[in-house]
Order: sequence, then structure tokens, then C-alpha cells
Amino acid sequence: MSDVVSVVRDYLLGLQQRVVAAVEAEDGTGKFIRDEWTKPPGEKLQGNGITRLMEEGALLERAGVGFSHVRGPALPPSATQHRPELAGAPFEAMGVSLVFHPRNPYVPTVHMNVRMLAATQAGHESVTWFGGGMDLTPYYGFEDDAAHFHRINRDALAPFGDDKYPRFKRWCDEYFFLKHRNEPRGIGGVFFDDFSELGFERSFAMQRAVGDAFLDAWLPIVQRRKAMAFGERERDFQAVRRGRYVEFNLVWDRGTLFGLQSGGRTESILMSLPPIVKWRYDWKPDPGTPEAKLYSDFLRPRDWAAGG
Repeated sequence: MSDVVSVVRDYLLGLQQRVVAAVEAEDGTGKFIRDEWTKPPGEKLQGNGITRLMEEGALLERAGVGFSHVRGPALPPSATQHRPELAGAPFEAMGVSLVFHPRNPYVPTVHMNVRMLAATQAGHESVTWFGGGMDLTPYYGFEDDAAHFHRINRDALAPFGDDKYPRFKRWCDEYFFLKHRNEPRGIGGVFFDDFSELGFERSFAMQRAVGDAFLDAWLPIVQRRKAMAFGERERDFQAVRRGRYVEFNLVWDRGTLFGLQSGGRTESILMSLPPIVKWRYDWKPDPGTPEAKLYSDFLRPRDWAAGG
């Protein structure tokens, strides 16, 4: 293992453990199981990982924090759409990806991912780039929650250039969008991919800044909302909105497609899916309700960090 790969791997494993410890403390009763896995010899994808999963916690109905480090003989199409010259090149990829689905509908679902990918064309030096970000998917919108989440992301990226937050915020708004419904998945955050423009050290530092900001971005929102009373109406709406989350992950998400196309471990790839979901034919919220307000006021791009 090269020194570069070892440094990134150590950071990612440490991030996974820090997040697991903090979230277990916040949940109070739920514990993450630890599932270490290795791809068996003979499969096209080789490597290993650690899946940490919590189900039926007091706070989190389902939560996964996965680390994976894999090598393959040829990059799949989902990884080369912006780098066609690397199509079919041998690759090495590692990352931490998490999705938390809370029980209380007033606590938003959250996703975060940080990753590194290296590919080598025959006769050329290895090409390394980073990707990742985080985004928030509320069921009931609160403007102070949205502003807090975006400001933490803005401040984490500030040392790397004034352009990074607005650029990655716009990228997130455009990426986490259900094109078949003409509808955003949530209120966004930041997203970047194929990133190497600052050189290895600064690009890796930027990735670390995003990963390290996650707990500061999400936990204060949890602490404000987790004790709010809810009933069947709110749970029903949560289940319908979770259906949109499933649609995005299975139809549009590059990470899911990369994992499945490259022969990744299916259970670990699909740990992001919520446990209880509903679909209704041609469903729309009643006008004037809090559910309708999510659509009218929150599921559209806004400059949240500047106060909306």
C-alpha cells in the first residue's frame, strides 16, 4: 500500500469511528453493529471494508456508516463520465459514506460521503481525485436548521477559496434532483466530484474539512428537534417522502451505480435505504398544510447560508 493511500485510509477509518461514537452517544440506546468484509478471490473487484449499521435505535430507525477500500481492473461508466480518457483503466477507490434515517419526522435525514479514487492508464502516472459532500433531507422544514447546515458547510470550505461553497452548493442542488419528478431531494448542502485542482495535499485537506464538519452540521439540528411530539400524520408523510429518497438512490445516484456496476458488496451499498417507505399514486399535499410548506418553501434552491 502506498504512503498516499495509507494516509487517506487512516483518515477515513478515523472519521468513521468518530461519527459512530458521537451518534451512539446522541441516540442513547442504539448501537452500531460492526460487519467487516473482504471480497473473495476470483471476483472482479478486490478489497475490504467495514460496515457499521444501527437499526431500531431510539433516535435512528436505520443508520449506516460504511468504509470501503476496493481495487478493480476497469473503471465502470459511472466513474468516467467526466474523464472518458480513463474508461477501462485499473482503479483503486476508498471512502466513507453514511445515511441516517431518524425515527422522528421532525429530524431530517442526512447523507455524507467522502472518497478518493485513483486510476492508472498503461504507460501513464496514476491520476488521483477526490469527491464527496453532504446534504440534508427534511420532512418538515425549519429555516434556522437549513441556515445552520449550510453555514457550517460554507465555513468548512472557506479556507480553500471563496468560490468553493457557492460552486459546490450549486452542484449539490443540481445533483440531488429527481429529474423524473422535477423535484429536489431536499435542501441540499455541498457536493463535489473529480476534484484535484488544488493538488493532492490541498485537495485532500479540503475533503477532510468537509468530513470533519459533518457532526457540527447535523447534531445541533438533531438536538433541537428530537424531542418534538409527532403522530401518525407526520410518520405517514415521512414514509411518502422517504420513497423519493429511494427513487433518487436507485435511479440517479452515481455512488450507488458505481458500487453495483463495479461488483461491490450489495448489502453495504444499499444500507442507505430507509426501513419503512410508502408510495401513493399521484399524491400531493393538502394546500396550507405544513407538508405543503415543505414543497413551496424548502424544496427549491435558496441561498440558505445568507439567510434564505
